[in-house]
Order: sequence, then C-alpha cells, then structure tokens
Amino acid sequence: MQSVNRLLFGPTKEERVKQVQSQLRSEQRQLDREMRNIDASVIKAKAEVKRLAKKNDLKSAKILAREVVRSNAQRNRLATSKARLNSIGLQLNHQMAMYKVTGAMGKSAEIMKMSNQLVKLPEMSAAMRQMSAEMVKAGIMEEMMEDTLDSGVLGEDEEELEEEAQGQVDKILFELTDGKLGQASTDPLPELQAPEVAQEATPSRREEEADMERMQAALDGLLKG
Repeated sequence: MQSVNRLLFGPTKEERVKQVQSQLRSEQRQLDREMRNIDASVIKAKAEVKRLAKKNDLKSAKILAREVVRSNAQRNRLATSKARLNSIGLQLNHQMAMYKVTGAMGKSAEIMKMSNQLVKLPEMSAAMRQMSAEMVKAGIMEEMMEDTLDSGVLGEDEEELEEEAQGQVDKILFELTDGKLGQASTDPLPELQAPEVAQEATPSRREEEADMERMQAALDGLLKG
C-alpha cells in the first residue's frame, strides 16, 4: 500500500525530510574536503611567500600574499556554510520529533533564513535550491521568491575584501618574513588582471604585465598542485 501511495502522491513528508538530511550530510562532507584543499594550498602559498621574500621579490610576494588572504576568506565562508547546514540539520531533527508526536510539521523561520543565506553562495546554490524545494513540499518552509534567491551579497563581500586586503597582506608578509616585509609598505597591491581598455603600453609596462602573467601561471600551478 505504501508503494502505491508513493507512486500516486510521491514521497511522504517524513521521507522528504530524511532525504534532505542525507543531502545535508553529503554537502557537509564536500565542504570539509574543500576546506582541506584550501588549507593545503595556503600552506604551499605561505612557503612560497617566504621563498620570494628571501629573494627580495616584494611584488611577487604581495601577489601571492593576496591570494592567501582570498583563500582564508573563502575558507571562512565555507566554514560558516557548514555551520548553517548543521543548524538546518538540527532543526530538521526537531521537526521529525514533532512529526512523530503530532503527525504534522510546522514551518520554520530559522530554516528559511539559513536556506536563503546558503542559496546565495555559488558553492551551495544548486544543492540548496534542491533541498529547499523538498522542504517546501514537506511543509517546513515557504517557497522562496526568485528575487530573493538572486539577491546575493557576494559582490559586497568582494568589495570589503579589496578594501581590507592591503592591511591583511602586509600583516601576513610581516608574520611570514619575520618582519622583513609588510612592516611599512604603502604601495598599492598589484592588479592580477590588466584593465579591459588598455592604453598603449610602454616597454616597462609590457615587462610588468609579462611578469604578472608568469606569476599568475606559477600561482595557479602552485595552488592546484
């Protein structure tokens, strides 16, 4: 009889919640793997910063130190996402306990809030949309409006990161090089990409751009390898 009902009406609310709980655990494991990869990349990048510092290559060291700052910020976002997934899981456990007693599940504003935060992150967007759809069908949360789903704050985070990057980079350089670099630097960070509308390049500018391209290629290999 249960198989017939499932065929006619789809999974039960309890089955939908269990499915979401399973996916939550899977997403948490994936975030753990990504954070471990970032940790390994940061260790390699810091060692390279020290090597560049010994060669007095300040420009290259700053480029790499900025990537360390970005990697640390990314890791923090992933750790926050994992904590939110865990909180949703705890809320779902409460919903399941209530369902066994009352036979009904109530809508959770807390789950709605955390789901809305997670769906804005590129790493979590697709999975969170899928889980949210299941929780809507289970009656745990309201369907999110499309404008809410698309109103991310990643651009604002990026701007804040750029504003704070110089001080953080100098701090990293100071710590990694025993105070030799970053202590009194006032030079702006070199750009990793050339402007979209390029002016006629002078020989020194062309040489600098070539250096940047070589450093970016070396950085990509370092962080991947």
